[in-house]
Amino acid sequence: MTSVSLTTQEFGMLGEQAQRLPPPRHVAIIMDGNGRWAHQRHLPRALGHRMGVEAVRRTIKSAMELGIDCLTLYSFSAENWSRPSREVNDLMRLMKRFIMRDSAELDASGVRLRVIGERDSVDPELRRLIEDAEELTRANRRLDLVIAFNYGARQEIASVARNLAEAVRSGTLEADAITPERFEAALMTADLPEPELLIRTSGEQRLSNFLLWQLAYAEFVFLDVKWPDFGKAHLVDAIARYHQRERRFGGLTGSSSR
Repeated sequence: MTSVSLTTQEFGMLGEQAQRLPPPRHVAIIMDGNGRWAHQRHLPRALGHRMGVEAVRRTIKSAMELGIDCLTLYSFSAENWSRPSREVNDLMRLMKRFIMRDSAELDASGVRLRVIGERDSVDPELRRLIEDAEELTRANRRLDLVIAFNYGARQEIASVARNLAEAVRSGTLEADAITPERFEAALMTADLPEPELLIRTSGEQRLSNFLLWQLAYAEFVFLDVKWPDFGKAHLVDAIARYHQRERRFGGLTGSSSR
């Protein structure tokens, strides 16, 4: 795995390939490396997170330009509460500012915002801002922007399992009716296409409790770039790599079937 460092000619060629072929309908990104980006520059971690928000804005714009239908960004995990309280508070303030500053522009651009994750433990003001932004953009269809905030995939799966178990216990659901399709229909992303491409920045190669069910057949691309430096060139490069993969979904295609 190498860092992405593209010449103008290489970027042009990748851009042509990415634009010529249909983009993945749903791209999911683990936005990693804000703190290390700041540390390398002897800057506060909070500044790294603020620069990460700028990368979010660039990526939303790039996704629309490339014709992606759905973009899911891992913003704050259920495990991130274990970080120092000062950093957690900074992240909460950034989420509030992003929603207050960007909701109107997202709406004008045709973006439908959705936030997935557990909300009961979230500050009531932030919860209200999230709900207002979701309602404001509900009718938009150009891009589904999903922010995974206070989200954990294991927690999501356990919650669905509890709800189905309760339905069986109450007699409203037969145990035999619990199929993968029934389970998937109860997930927070039930009405969205499954992610076809997962990108993780910063060079780390793990899922970190992100969309464990939904990513079953996604293609993974791990990039060495820290999230604050992520731009359209990196997204185009990841999509070009996606198109180079042979997606078999457990079956055989092409030369593999011989």
